[in-house]
Amino acid sequence: MELQDYLHVVRKRWRVILLVVLVTVAAAAAATLAATKQYESTSQYFVSTTGSDDSGSLLQGSTFTQQRVKSYTQLLTTPRILEPVAEAVGGSADALASEVTATSPPDTVLIEVAVRDPDPARATAIGEAIAAEFPSAVSELESPEGGASSPVKVTVVQAPSTPTSPASPQPVRNLALGVVLGLLLGLGAAVLREMLDKGVRTAEDVKAITDVPVLGSIAFDPETPKRPLIVEVDPRSPRAEAFRSLRTNLQFVDAATHPRTIAVTSSVAGEGKSTVTANLALTMAQAGSRVCLVEGDLRRPKVLDYMGLEGAVGLTDALIDRADVMDLVQPYGGTSLWVLGAGHIPPNPSELLGSSAMRTLLEQLRVRFDYVVIDAPPALPVTDAVVLSKVTDGAIVVVGAGIVDRDQVSHALDTLGSVGGRALGVVLNRVPPRALEAYGHYSYETPEHAATRRERARVSQA
Repeated sequence: MELQDYLHVVRKRWRVILLVVLVTVAAAAAATLAATKQYESTSQYFVSTTGSDDSGSLLQGSTFTQQRVKSYTQLLTTPRILEPVAEAVGGSADALASEVTATSPPDTVLIEVAVRDPDPARATAIGEAIAAEFPSAVSELESPEGGASSPVKVTVVQAPSTPTSPASPQPVRNLALGVVLGLLLGLGAAVLREMLDKGVRTAEDVKAITDVPVLGSIAFDPETPKRPLIVEVDPRSPRAEAFRSLRTNLQFVDAATHPRTIAVTSSVAGEGKSTVTANLALTMAQAGSRVCLVEGDLRRPKVLDYMGLEGAVGLTDALIDRADVMDLVQPYGGTSLWVLGAGHIPPNPSELLGSSAMRTLLEQLRVRFDYVVIDAPPALPVTDAVVLSKVTDGAIVVVGAGIVDRDQVSHALDTLGSVGGRALGVVLNRVPPRALEAYGHYSYETPEHAATRRERARVSQA
C-alpha cells in the first residue's frame, strides 16, 4: 500500500481508529488507577582503590575498579547484602531483591541504587540499611587473607532519599503511550478491515473490481418507497439532478454505436434498479426523446406500481401474439414517455425474454422510439437479465451501496460477459449523502430564496 492508500483508509475508517484509541486510552487509564503506587528511594556510591602512589598504579587501580563495579551491582541483590537488610527492616531477602535495582553509568566507578516500595518510609529504611551494609560487605569480600586491609573502598556519596511522590504509575506517560499504541492498533485494525471488507460503498470500490465505467452515483433517500419518481416529484433535488447526470453520461458511453435498447439490472434484489430505471426513462423523456419503458421483470414487476398505471395486459401478451405491442404501450402524463407493463406473469420468463419474438418486439419499438429502457430482474438469482443483455444493445448494472459485496458485482458482470452481453456501465445507488458531499452541492434556487435575493438587491440599490 502507498501513502495515498493509507490516507484513504484513515479517511474512510476514522471511526474504527478513534474507537480503538478510546478503548486503549481507557484501558491505560484503568490500569493506571488499579496499579499500586510505588515510591522510590535513590542513593549513590563511589568505588575507589587505596594504596596507589604513582600514576601507573592509579591507572591500573581505576581500570580494576571499573571492572569490579559491574560485579558490585550484582552483589547488591544477593542474599549476602539483602539478608542483613531484611533482618533490619523486616521481610525476606527474596522479596527485597525484586524491590532493589542497582546500575552503573558506563565508564564510571559510581553505583546507583534505587529501592521501590509501596511505603515511602520503608523504601527509605531499606536504602539506609543497604548503605550501612554494602560498604562493609565489599571491604570484607575484598580483604586478602592474613588480615590485610581491603584495597577497595566504597563511599556513600548520596544518602538514600526520602520520596515525597510516587515514582509509578505515571498517568501522563501511560495515557500518552495509550494514545500512541491506540493509533498504531487503530490504523492496523482499519487496514485489516479494509483488506477484509468486500463491500461496495463508493465509486472507487467499483473501479477496483472492474473497468466498466461508473455512469453515476445516486444518493440514498429513505423516502424513496413513498416517492420513487423523484425527477417528477422533486425535480430540483440533488437526487433528481443525479439522474440527469446519469442520462448525460449514458450518451457518451459509445458515440459511434450509440445504445438505444438498454436493459437495467442489478446483482441481487433490493439494490433499487426499478426506481433507477423509471427515473432514467423519465429524464430521457424530459430531454425531448421518445422513450419506451418496458417492465421486463416478469417475476416481480414494480414499475407500473410506481407510475400508477394499469397492468392487466402487457409484454407477455405481445410476445405470444395476443395483442399488438403498440396497442399495449401506455402514455405517461404529458411527457414523451410510453410504458409497456409486464402483463400476466408467465411460468417461463427466461424463455420468453430470449425468444425470437422478443427480438422482433424490440425491433418494432426501436423503429418507433429513440430509446427503449427495460427494467430487468437481478442477474445473479435468475438468468432473465443475462438473456436480455444479448437481445439489447447493452445493460446497465445498478449497484446498491452497502448491499452487495465485490464478489457479487464481479460475478454479475462476468455472467453478462460470458454470454456475449455488454455492460454499458455501473450506476452506484443508495450512496450515503455524506459520501457525496466531497463533490460539493449546486442545486436550483428556490422561489422563496430568489424573492429574498431580489428584495435585498432592491434595498441595497435604494
